[in-house]
Amino acid sequence: MEIPAQYIKNLYKTLLVFLVVLSLFFAVKFLAELKSYGRMGNSETNTITLSGHGEVTAVPDIANVYFTIRKTAKTGKEAQTSVAVIEKKALDFLETKGVDEKDIKTENASVYPKYDYVRKLCPQTEIGGVVSPAYDCGGKQVLSGYEASESITVKIRNTDDAGTIMQGLGTTGVSNLSGPNFSIDDEDALKAEARKKAIDNAKEKAKVLAEDLGVSLGRIADFSEEGNYYPIMYGKTAMMDSAVSSVLAPAELPKGENTISSDITITYEIK
Repeated sequence: MEIPAQYIKNLYKTLLVFLVVLSLFFAVKFLAELKSYGRMGNSETNTITLSGHGEVTAVPDIANVYFTIRKTAKTGKEAQTSVAVIEKKALDFLETKGVDEKDIKTENASVYPKYDYVRKLCPQTEIGGVVSPAYDCGGKQVLSGYEASESITVKIRNTDDAGTIMQGLGTTGVSNLSGPNFSIDDEDALKAEARKKAIDNAKEKAKVLAEDLGVSLGRIADFSEEGNYYPIMYGKTAMMDSAVSSVLAPAELPKGENTISSDITITYEIK
């Protein structure tokens, strides 16, 4: 069956129109992309960059206390046993103060040998009535015992009890004690609030600057953030070791405030 010439002619026309439309589509898309690239590449004249700062303050709701138990003995097992005795006293005391087991964390535990250097003196000689000085003829390290230690962090959720708890821990025989470090248990909400304030601050600056320049703000081309956390803690950290355990932390400790801040930078395209 022979295809009519007019049908073939119309088919070619339709195909030609389709190809022209398709070519125009890609040409327009290419020019739009090229134009966009040109705007982004010329940040000095087509973009403005503003910074914003935001911060929030809050009273700390937890206090962290740190202590170490350190004991020496002839054997490693004896040293560990001595540490365990003191640890039990400390943990029993914390339990009486309502500190949850999940808020007590062992940060580090170790046992290692201790050595003393024993000198071996060379025989002295006398020449012409002059006695030679004593020299070390090769001393050696001699095992003197073992030291066991354990470091523990305690999170105190009732911050008003921080001073009392430190006083009690100081009587259990811990080797040293430091803190409290007042902080905020869940900072995410405060960080988000500080970030929003920083963004609002930058937006307001951008709006004013755009009006002054006589331009319009376009889309956001870039964004970055730097967050900072400034704890305002008790000014004098209470610290003690076994030799000065009678110097106890005060029962009431001022908590002050903690400041969480956010610094952001926003780059706008301008039109």
